[in-house]
Amino acid sequence: MTDLKNDKLLRALLRQPVDYTPVWMMRQAGRYLPEYRATRARAGSFLDLCRNPELACEVTLQPLERFPLDAAILFSDILTIPDAMGLGLYFTEGEGPRFERPIRDASDVRRLAIPDMEDELGYVMDAVGLIRRELDGRVPLIGFSGSPWTLATYMVEGRSTKSFARAKAMAFDCPELMHELLAKLSEAVAAYLNAQVARGAQALMIFDTWGGVLTPRAFRELSLDYMIRILSRLTREEAGRRVPVILFTKGGGNWLSQMAGSGCDALGVDWTLDLGDARRLVQDRVALQGNLDPCVLYASPERIREEVARVIASYGPGSGHVFNLGHGINPDVDPDRAAAMVEAVHSLSRPFHDAEDRGGSPRHQA
Repeated sequence: MTDLKNDKLLRALLRQPVDYTPVWMMRQAGRYLPEYRATRARAGSFLDLCRNPELACEVTLQPLERFPLDAAILFSDILTIPDAMGLGLYFTEGEGPRFERPIRDASDVRRLAIPDMEDELGYVMDAVGLIRRELDGRVPLIGFSGSPWTLATYMVEGRSTKSFARAKAMAFDCPELMHELLAKLSEAVAAYLNAQVARGAQALMIFDTWGGVLTPRAFRELSLDYMIRILSRLTREEAGRRVPVILFTKGGGNWLSQMAGSGCDALGVDWTLDLGDARRLVQDRVALQGNLDPCVLYASPERIREEVARVIASYGPGSGHVFNLGHGINPDVDPDRAAAMVEAVHSLSRPFHDAEDRGGSPRHQA
């Protein structure tokens, strides 16, 4: 493994000085890219693409060929763990993921076994190793998993949902059973992320996509406590270098201060909270990632540049910011708009980091 040629992402996540704000995009390898659609057509299906390490590597690298991004993120799906637990993941066109055998009762939970990371999930680990090798030190590789609560919602509901009725009913009416499920998932997620680090992932992200649907007390008990448990079990250093961990709870702006004390290195922020307010909430205890509204990328390059400038200015001068969208890039976005965003971040953010060295105030550009 070669040394990193561009380690700005890792440095920013650890709140170390950088000369510009690094940027990557959630779902940066995806349907908005014509080359991705071509590779997926060759694979035959989304799941076949995820399970083919060579093709997963190909689509992971595709956005880096188009844009000067500062990180690659493993191409996979958050539902690989429950699939490996035997729930029978499949996708229905236009309706998203479904499970053939959703969790319905205690016997279903007790049947679940922690997957062997090099067997049932070996295709993910092979993809991580191949991507790291093909990157050749160009930028860091981010590995990821869904949070236990997010995984549990899909496993109990059996599909995507807007109400989360089954999952919340289990949490309220059978709390011991829900906690048993979450405990198993936290063990599996920790093992899954550690296996990715062993194969070459240099940073990690936990996607708590549905933590924001919970009440404050339920969020702490059903989501954050289990992410803290995972963080305590993770490999945090590999090859003499810190492995930063990002937590992202969509809709979790109210709980950023609690999350900052979890032991993570960075928090993802969606677009519903001003980044400056987020920085004040966490008091620079952790780095922040975000938080451009993904729909800004439907606008003109000039408007994109203005909105990028607002996000950078809202964070303010100094280290500890990784630019990203507030959620994944939408599949019908013009790739040229993504390119405009990346260029704007790299050019507009430099004065905010120059000021850190000079001890002065940044020049605001638009």
